[in-house]
Amino acid sequence: MPAASLKDPCYVNAMVHFYRGELGRIMVWRQRLDVTTTWAITSSTTIITVAFSFREIPHIIFFFNLAIVWIMLWIEARRYRFYDAFRGRVRMLESHFLVPMISQSDRLLDGEWRRLVCEDLILPSFKITAIEAVGRRLKRNYVFIFAIIIVAWALKVFMHAGTAITSLPTFYKALETGHLPGWFSAGVFGGTILLVVGLIIFVSRRTSEEVSEFGGSNVSLWRI
Repeated sequence: MPAASLKDPCYVNAMVHFYRGELGRIMVWRQRLDVTTTWAITSSTTIITVAFSFREIPHIIFFFNLAIVWIMLWIEARRYRFYDAFRGRVRMLESHFLVPMISQSDRLLDGEWRRLVCEDLILPSFKITAIEAVGRRLKRNYVFIFAIIIVAWALKVFMHAGTAITSLPTFYKALETGHLPGWFSAGVFGGTILLVVGLIIFVSRRTSEEVSEFGGSNVSLWRI
């Protein structure tokens, strides 16, 4: 469609309603992301409270806590892929339609953005992989939840151990519970830390944030 369509009220009206519809869609998916995060926080808070309230409860309860949070993270990552796919359309409209409208520059409408939006409307597709989605949500929210669980797990072992923990070998011994050997608990403990750190490093190097930390030389103009 030619750049002169910016002066066509029918075209502009249709695009405005299209933008509002897509914006409403991503807001719905954004609320779904908040729900899964709330579930992860609520379940973790409940388990941690119960674990420290009763000495008889073994630290194995944090295995289930980690499992629940990983499940919530995976569900949230799946939802985030849908949110990101529809957010891509909104950003395309903001960059190639609203910016030319605000700047009154038809030259900014050059490019194949209309074809890309149409193709995505006909055959919607995800813009990021599942691993990238997991890493983004982990970096944004879940790293703090995992950190709290790991710290609470270590405190549970120290506070309710059968014997005093004075060294690393005694801590390793205290990780034994029931029929589970110490190496299993230590593997889950250390594996969780390595996996969380690895995913954060991976997504930090592979993708960029939704909002830039530095907006350029004109960022100070917003400090009103």
